[in-house]
Amino acid sequence: MADVVDTEQLKGDLWKKIAESPFLMVGPANDSTHSEPLTAQLGSDRKDVLFFFIGRNNRVAGGGELMLQFVSRGHDFFACLHGNARIDNDPTQVDKLWSRQVEAWFPGGKNDPNLALLRVDIDSAELWEADMTIAGKVKMLFGGTIRPDQEGSHAKIGTTAEARG
Repeated sequence: MADVVDTEQLKGDLWKKIAESPFLMVGPANDSTHSEPLTAQLGSDRKDVLFFFIGRNNRVAGGGELMLQFVSRGHDFFACLHGNARIDNDPTQVDKLWSRQVEAWFPGGKNDPNLALLRVDIDSAELWEADMTIAGKVKMLFGGTIRPDQEGSHAKIGTTAEARG
């Protein structure tokens, strides 16, 4: 992998990629329960928090530690996120994140008795950006050894939050 990794750039890229294709596999950390696909809701004011509208009977509705996996639409960005989840049915947040797509899953609307807003505070992540050089892509297509300077970027970070001043 490249020697110098701009982790701030990678974090920014992650949130842009999730905004373009907000589907993540989400499941309990350190558990044998399978992950399931959920649609992330991004709050523009919280860069280290993901929200998911779920049913109260969902396997992650109990909260706790979760692992979340993401693959971008173009298959050029990958992330494995760890965070702590809890139900946060703050009416202001529900209103802010509500959409027609969410309403399709909850026929009772914002007052649907099965509706729960899951908040996941991300505390660590591992990110990969597959932005290979042209030479690396050619070698990958036709066979050959890809040197580290021809690969994309990889970083382990303590939080996905933007730097705080």
